[in-house]
Amino acid sequence: MKFLLLWKFFALAFSALLPLVNPLGSALLFVGFVGDVPISLYRSLARRIAVNILIFFAVIELVGSAILNFFGISLPIVQVSGGLVIAAMGWSLLNQPETKPGEKNVQMNTPSEDVTNALVARSFYPFTFPLTVGPGSLVVTLTLSAQASQSSLSNSVIAHVGIFLAAIAMSVSVLICYANAPRITRAISPTTAHGILRVVAFFLLCIGVQITWNGLNTLITPFLHHA
Repeated sequence: MKFLLLWKFFALAFSALLPLVNPLGSALLFVGFVGDVPISLYRSLARRIAVNILIFFAVIELVGSAILNFFGISLPIVQVSGGLVIAAMGWSLLNQPETKPGEKNVQMNTPSEDVTNALVARSFYPFTFPLTVGPGSLVVTLTLSAQASQSSLSNSVIAHVGIFLAAIAMSVSVLICYANAPRITRAISPTTAHGILRVVAFFLLCIGVQITWNGLNTLITPFLHHA
């Protein structure tokens, strides 16, 4: 039972975050920002960004509930509003027009020390936020965290562990894609990445509708019992 709950929230969080973080698509953009630098620098930046992503999700997991309590926002309301936002994001990604990017030929040149330091300084902003994880990822994590906190203490801990494991998996995915971003650029076209995004966006839409329904069900049930 505990394992099923862990797997449920891991799968829910990973599938919801995947189209938002979009490691493959973000890696293509990452190459455009970084440019023609050695693969070793790509790997160094990828490690920094992966750590930043993990810290980003961990902070939201730890303080998300405290923020809700501070503003007096109930969990069902977060589920409804967050679910609607997630569904809207899924719908937007699902209907996003396909672009026709030109071919890129990334050549590895040795950058100056100033260029290297400038790229390292940008590892959090804008490479981590908002290029890789943005407001959408924040809303998804906060919403799932609120949903995980609804059950008993033991189940809540298991659910939060599942969400954090999904964050680790997402961080590893970004690490792999960003470290090999130049190779991915040459191996996969942005059009193919867009097609993959369409499929995952549909699941994001379904997840948003499900989360919204869970919140509405909690809000409506007391009125039905008193009717």
